[in-house]
Amino acid sequence: MSLTRHRSIVAGVARCLAQHAEMVCRHYLCNGRRTGRYWQVGDVFNTPGQSLYVHLSGSRAGKWYDVATGEVGVLLDLIAINQHPSPFRAVLCEASRFLALPWKPKSEQEISLPAHVSGVPRRIFAAARPITGTIVEAYLRHRGIGLTTDLPALRFHPTCTYKAHDTAPWERRPALIAAVTDLSGRISGIERTWLDASGAGKAPILKPRRALGSLLGNCVRFSTYGPVLLAGEGVETVLSLKSVIPGMPMVAALSASRLARLVLPRGLNRLYVACDADTAGQCAFAHLAGRAQAEGFEAMPLRPTYGDFNDDLRTLGPVALAAVLRPQIAPLDRHLLDPAARDGDPT
Repeated sequence: MSLTRHRSIVAGVARCLAQHAEMVCRHYLCNGRRTGRYWQVGDVFNTPGQSLYVHLSGSRAGKWYDVATGEVGVLLDLIAINQHPSPFRAVLCEASRFLALPWKPKSEQEISLPAHVSGVPRRIFAAARPITGTIVEAYLRHRGIGLTTDLPALRFHPTCTYKAHDTAPWERRPALIAAVTDLSGRISGIERTWLDASGAGKAPILKPRRALGSLLGNCVRFSTYGPVLLAGEGVETVLSLKSVIPGMPMVAALSASRLARLVLPRGLNRLYVACDADTAGQCAFAHLAGRAQAEGFEAMPLRPTYGDFNDDLRTLGPVALAAVLRPQIAPLDRHLLDPAARDGDPT
């Protein structure tokens, strides 16, 4: 590898780490906590305390300073010290695995996730119950989604704790719990969506949707894997598509940045990317298209008429949504559409 190419890779990885500084800290420095614009922890080895400051935003995002030792650095330095990989190429490999960046040759690329994750998300999910007969059904119907059966990744928690900010009192509110799992099916995190008691929408609180646990690379999964997969951002967006393409395996990454860095199963031939109609959605597809070219599968965008596919479902209805989707789906996969939606399809 040329020196110029090496420097380009290092700069790119360092830049991506800085853009996701808080996620880096939550992973490698999980004994710390966010304090305003900083992440505070004892030291680079994840010791509890407050001596080490990591900038989370602004022009200094990703830079850190240890008050106790006087050491300074960037997140790539932190990973090198925290994980002890050697030589420096191993540091880049570790950062690459965290970010799921496809900079390595296909023959070398293996994306793995940390073995240790907190048990809190699993305990919350276990305390919840299936959504049948709960206000989650009403909430999904309110969003135009009729699917309520065969959704084991979703559960209802009647008294999920909520705290508006650090000094606010704890509250107990009903919530939709979505399990985030890795490729093996192990729960690594959850997304909590607190709901209005009527089920007519989200709860009237400052942040009605929050994620917890190890999410980067993982997703909420609907159906088992196959050679064809559809990936989108939000749970409601993906379930809207599931309403009209019930035969296609689908996953929800929960954000555009996580969609771009999704860990994909082996043996994938075709990936449909349900892009929201914004810059972040387009960037996510561009990133996945680059990975597809490097890894040997086909990436195809699915573009909504309105802001996202849940907007489409509620505005157009399932039949018209299917008509929007049909020309965007490869002829080989159109049999996965709902039979009613396939009426009149010449293929």
